[in-house]
Amino acid sequence: MPSDFFQYGLLAALAIALLYAAATDIHRRQIDNWLTAGIALTAPLYWWASGLSLWPGVAIQLGVALGVFAFLAVLFALRWMGGGDVKLLSALALWIVPADFLKIVIVMALVGGVLTIAVGSWHVMRRQRDRIAVPYGVAIAIGGLWVLGTNYLPLAGQGIVAG
Repeated sequence: MPSDFFQYGLLAALAIALLYAAATDIHRRQIDNWLTAGIALTAPLYWWASGLSLWPGVAIQLGVALGVFAFLAVLFALRWMGGGDVKLLSALALWIVPADFLKIVIVMALVGGVLTIAVGSWHVMRRQRDRIAVPYGVAIAIGGLWVLGTNYLPLAGQGIVAG
């Protein structure tokens, strides 16, 4: 099994990828496919580094990610969610265990609600008539970073720093 440094390096890379996704979503209202593909394709490295078993561990991660993608694809078809947001959340579901993924969804919904009100208010104040484009990747990133910071990265102090 690889060292804890490798596992936490992957988590740090995920955190950086989430920050980049939020920044590009604010700047361009787009989350790049190469970024979400990179997040999804490095999940198996994280599974290996964290010692996740193929059954049921990896199977559960794949099942949750597939379920998240199917549900969010419906929201995308209804034009309630952007495609980049669907792909980012689905890729993130590959990394985060289901109980913690639910925490991401809760934080994301709360932050997303505040973000929608703020962007909507800004839109009204500027008297714009076009459709509001909320950079929801920001809410997804904050939810992901919240869970990484509270459930995954604090363990570094127990093994790497103290060890």
